[in-house]
Amino acid sequence: MNQSFYEQLVMKTQVNYQQFFNVYASGKTPVKLSEKPMLPYEEQVQILADKIKEADHIIVGGASGLSAAGGGDFYYEDNASFRKYFGKFAEKYGIKGAFSGMQYPWPSREEYWGYLATFLHTTQHAEVRKPFRDLQEILKDKDYFILTTNQDTQAIKAFPEEKVAQIQGDHRYFQCSQQCSDEVWDAVKPVEEMIQAMGDDTKVPTELIPRCPNCGAEAFPWVRGYGNFLEGTRYHQEYQKISDDVLNHLHDDHLLLIELGVGRMTPMFIQEPFWGLTGSLDGAYDVMINRDYQFLPEEIEDKAQAIKGDISQVLDDVKAAM
Repeated sequence: MNQSFYEQLVMKTQVNYQQFFNVYASGKTPVKLSEKPMLPYEEQVQILADKIKEADHIIVGGASGLSAAGGGDFYYEDNASFRKYFGKFAEKYGIKGAFSGMQYPWPSREEYWGYLATFLHTTQHAEVRKPFRDLQEILKDKDYFILTTNQDTQAIKAFPEEKVAQIQGDHRYFQCSQQCSDEVWDAVKPVEEMIQAMGDDTKVPTELIPRCPNCGAEAFPWVRGYGNFLEGTRYHQEYQKISDDVLNHLHDDHLLLIELGVGRMTPMFIQEPFWGLTGSLDGAYDVMINRDYQFLPEEIEDKAQAIKGDISQVLDDVKAAM
């Protein structure tokens, strides 16, 4: 299948990531950064508020920092929210953070699926978190699109699915672990059944381990990052959605790109394509909001702002400024 426009942008930046992996891994960027002093925080917030008001179209790129800002911060830390949802696994197995559980050498497949079902159930049934509610308010009268690398279903709970592209997968779906077909299927009901059967235990009954309806192999969450991610029809449909949206707005007088919480592991999916689009499109303007990084590329220093701060607080301040 031919690559869509946006996937081509990602592939170009992927090469850059591989070439400069050590730079990214150290928390930096190989892109030459502006030497201009950053504007005061209040001025940056006001600029973003003004850009939102005048925008013909807004593309929001939401990454892991966006979900973390809303309380989805249990992925990498042994913190209160991790203990709330995964406490029995933390106590029994000494796991520290949800992602570490994905790498844990589980004694049996029943225990592995007990943990995985808990992980998926937690995100499938999480309420729409505050940063997404803030985005709903900010975007309610605007023409917009949401691109996300998050798989936790927050974006599609908060916004119409046709306005969201989940290019890294979706916790609502299973795929065949052996990729015997192009099919993905519902994971919500099987996960609910496993959770109910497991109760206070940490393992599921063998007969509830989900299997591919075609070849009988174990199912696998349709998400990148844990192994054999299926880049099939649905994957290309998600990329096509963001590609169509960008191509439909290349010539807008005021195209606003907003990056939320892009870290150093996946800058090639949102941040660097956004930087490239901003540099090449006359009407584009990019605003990056990040708790830990404040990268403003020299090439777009007059067409962008890098705001360092808690995403939830920044969105609150933007709403007030609007």
